[in-house]
Amino acid sequence: MDPDTLSKTFVEHYYNTFDTNRPALIGLYQEGSMLTFEGEKIKGAQAISNKLNGLGFQQCKHHISTVDCQPSGLLDSMIVFVSGNLQLPGEEHMLKFSQMFHLVPANGTYFVFNDIFRLNYA
Repeated sequence: MDPDTLSKTFVEHYYNTFDTNRPALIGLYQEGSMLTFEGEKIKGAQAISNKLNGLGFQQCKHHISTVDCQPSGLLDSMIVFVSGNLQLPGEEHMLKFSQMFHLVPANGTYFVFNDIFRLNYA
């Protein structure tokens, strides 16, 4: 699968899972994975899952604007950069966000080794 197709497939899967079945995201991370969420660093699949499932909202909808990817050269891994909008229930205005994933191959699939998320305030 070419990098652009792989990254778009991953992004669709990640955000659909986040929006509809957030606890299932744990399967995309491993114990060596790290998430930086609004500057807070979290390491390990279970800790990342706890953070994502403990956010102050249970429902949301991501609207993806752009997906850019590059091979990182390390073990056929990839860097994926996403920008978009996040709609929370009851909120009139969407929140702009950016997120970067470092995807690393393992056992015939990819897992998220690094994940950096930021809301974009303008």
